[in-house]
Amino acid sequence: MPIAECALARAIRAIGDGWTLLVLREALCGVERFDAIRDDLGIPRSVLADRLSRLVAEGILEQRPYRDPGQRPRNGYVLTEKGRALVPALAAMREWAEAHLPGGQSRLRLQSRDGQDVVTRIVRADGSHIDDPNDVIAVISSG
Repeated sequence: MPIAECALARAIRAIGDGWTLLVLREALCGVERFDAIRDDLGIPRSVLADRLSRLVAEGILEQRPYRDPGQRPRNGYVLTEKGRALVPALAAMREWAEAHLPGGQSRLRLQSRDGQDVVTRIVRADGSHIDDPNDVIAVISSG
C-alpha cells in the first residue's frame, strides 16, 4: 500500500482543511443551521456549501430538515455517529493548540454529561496511560 493511501491520508482528504475542522467544531457545539455556521465562522457561502456537502457525502454530518414559519423548508446539519467519533481528535488538537500556540482559550470546551472537563490521553492497547509523547514511536506498516 502506498503511504499516501494510509488511514491518516484518507482522514486528511475527508476532513483535513481548516474550514472543515471549524465546521465540525460548530456542529459539535450544536450549531446546525447554514446561516448560523456562516455567521459564526465568517466563511464564504460557496466554501461552506462545499464543506457541508463533503461532510454529508463522507457520512460525518447528516441533513435534518426544518422549516421556520413562513419560510421554505431547509436542512440543518448534525453530526452522525461517525462524526461524533472525531471528538477525541478534535479535543487533542484543541489541547495541543492551547498548550503550544499563543492566543488564549479555544471556543470548544468538552465536558462529560456530569459536567467534568474532558481531556485526551494516549493509551496503550492494554489501557495503561502513556504520559510522555516521547515514549510513542511511529511505525510504518507494510500492509
